[in-house]
Amino acid sequence: MIILITGTTMSAVRFVQGLRNAGNEVRVISTGKKAENKYIVKQLILPPIASHIVKSQGMCFALPNEKALREAISWADVVHFYMPFWLSKKGVKIAKELHVPHTAAFHVQPENITYTLHLGKNGKVNDGIYHYFNKTFYNQFTHIHCPSQFIANELSSHGYTAKLHVISNGVDDDFCYKKVNKPSSSPYIITMIGRYSNEKRQDVLIDAIYHSHYSDRIQLVLAGKGLNQKQYAKQGEYLKYPPILQFYEKKDLLDLLSKTDLYVHSADAEIEAISCIEALACGNVPIIANSPKSATPQFALDERSLFEAGNSLDLAKKIDYWLEHEEERKHMEKEYAKSAEKYRLSHSIQLMEEMLHESIVENTK
Repeated sequence: MIILITGTTMSAVRFVQGLRNAGNEVRVISTGKKAENKYIVKQLILPPIASHIVKSQGMCFALPNEKALREAISWADVVHFYMPFWLSKKGVKIAKELHVPHTAAFHVQPENITYTLHLGKNGKVNDGIYHYFNKTFYNQFTHIHCPSQFIANELSSHGYTAKLHVISNGVDDDFCYKKVNKPSSSPYIITMIGRYSNEKRQDVLIDAIYHSHYSDRIQLVLAGKGLNQKQYAKQGEYLKYPPILQFYEKKDLLDLLSKTDLYVHSADAEIEAISCIEALACGNVPIIANSPKSATPQFALDERSLFEAGNSLDLAKKIDYWLEHEEERKHMEKEYAKSAEKYRLSHSIQLMEEMLHESIVENTK
């Protein structure tokens, strides 16, 4: 497993706590700080340039530790692997040797890698990564957790033969409908949450604000961190209200979403985008890039919440529509909050338990 200060990290934290709350004993093996029922492994030291890129994405790689892995895996009834990298590769070998049931999750879309290398739309390279992941890791599992039907379809089309369990990463109950009344003189707040990486396309959103009829009344908030922070700050410095670029802890994020007028998700590639569901649950109308390599368009209730991926002018038109139709926006805020209920974490925990139990039963036959 690797640790990411991203949706994947939060998914892991929430699933661990949710499974414990449901009466399960859960132990974690990872890098990071010491904690109860956690095995600590060392972080892989990378060359300076690679280290800068990886850290800017809120990410680090874990070094395999055979002693820790054997202790953790021999204790478990079932092992769930989050990432297809070194620690997990060593771990699955040990799990097979010890005859411990094992499942995996698919959280790393090839485009997460190739967009950083400016090869995001190269189909052959992306297909090659799908094939590599399968050949070196995922073909050793009979059950794979897929956060969306979109990524399950991608795995099927690339020859993955495991049973694919579509389970949302889940929204916890703190994200619920709450809107704060703001003074009429306040600027509109448009928010996007996500790493500042190439595939998230915050550049398209900044450009759309320039082209909006309401450009001089919009405060853009890009909640996150990442490699492109300086680039986005420079791109947006000529707006009347320059973009706010910062990482938000949960309490502050909830406060931000309660004040947000529109939520935009402009990513070209996305396995699920739990941040978008969280925004909906808090009562925000979304505008989502209608990209064929993203699962996020599934959350749009109609075409008014979709724009042509990569097209900032089309996004600007959708922004202007929703700002001009306040009563309709207020109505749809509640509809979107309702639509997010089916992605509640409690339901995801049930489905995860079912997958893990199925793997255990299968292993006893």
